[in-house]
Amino acid sequence: MRSEAAGPVRFGVLGCASFARRRMLPALAASPDARLVAVASRDRDKATETGRRFGCAAVLGYESLLASSGIEAVYVPLPSMLHAEWVRRALDAGRHVLVEKPLAADHATTARLLRHAGSRGLVLMENMAFPHHAQHTAARKLLADGAIGELRDFSSAFTIPPLPEDDNRYLPDVGGGALLDMGVYPIRAALHYLGPDLEVAAAVLRHHRGTGAVTSGRILAHTPGGVTADLHFGMEHSYRTTCEFAGSTGRLGLDRAFTPPPDLRPVARVERQDHREEITLPADDQFATVISAFARAVRSGRAGRADGLAEAGEHQARLVTAVEEKARRFGL
Repeated sequence: MRSEAAGPVRFGVLGCASFARRRMLPALAASPDARLVAVASRDRDKATETGRRFGCAAVLGYESLLASSGIEAVYVPLPSMLHAEWVRRALDAGRHVLVEKPLAADHATTARLLRHAGSRGLVLMENMAFPHHAQHTAARKLLADGAIGELRDFSSAFTIPPLPEDDNRYLPDVGGGALLDMGVYPIRAALHYLGPDLEVAAAVLRHHRGTGAVTSGRILAHTPGGVTADLHFGMEHSYRTTCEFAGSTGRLGLDRAFTPPPDLRPVARVERQDHREEITLPADDQFATVISAFARAVRSGRAGRADGLAEAGEHQARLVTAVEEKARRFGL
């Protein structure tokens, strides 16, 4: 369904999460492709303060925002386990949806929501931003150009230090734990570079003894041709966001693979037996690029998908479910 409207996509925001206030709301407010119309919270003071900061209306309650006639699309930065419910409600209200990762906690729900968006002629896009960053375009070109020969192994990590004990990510029924919050990044990176036929061979998950939330894990996956993926994530470590590629003739590495600030010039490291090179890449704002991609999908009428990432999100959800099924479980 092609949108008849022109100009920036009119956004409402469901929730005032810290990440949204730090990264996505500034990007929405600055984007020429979006107009931030309103932000909703169940806390009147939080909505008022956030609306004042970003120059938009403050709305009390998510239902009220969805009922607003001035909203075309919603951005959903709620805790992970609330995504599916509010994505469905937004789609039922006729709104396009940009939702924080993960779209849903399991493969079946993810697939159902994507079908629902397509049936209503609406765009549903998960805000997995890093594939939009120019450093990953550069990495794929280096690999295609044979900078490290034939790819044999891929490894990726997203780990962060322990969080405050009251953080909702320690509550499996609210924040969903480390697999859904951090683990989806190396999983998506493996899909991005190795393709959609990736299969999980084994997994280990560590759980919080008190709440049962996943706190860290390691995943071994592979392609049908035998290229392996070693994926590591958690929230009980030093900070690390990396992608590393081992080829037949060398290695390629990216630091800050998932969370580069918009003013950072990332560095790609290429090493071969007789060669070592550091390639400084241009700075890029991956969140601004996500918003532009979403807006293009809305305006062009590509219902249910945006730049092919809907399919990637469904494959990601399939692998998350496979990890949970394959995992050996340990308590902290």
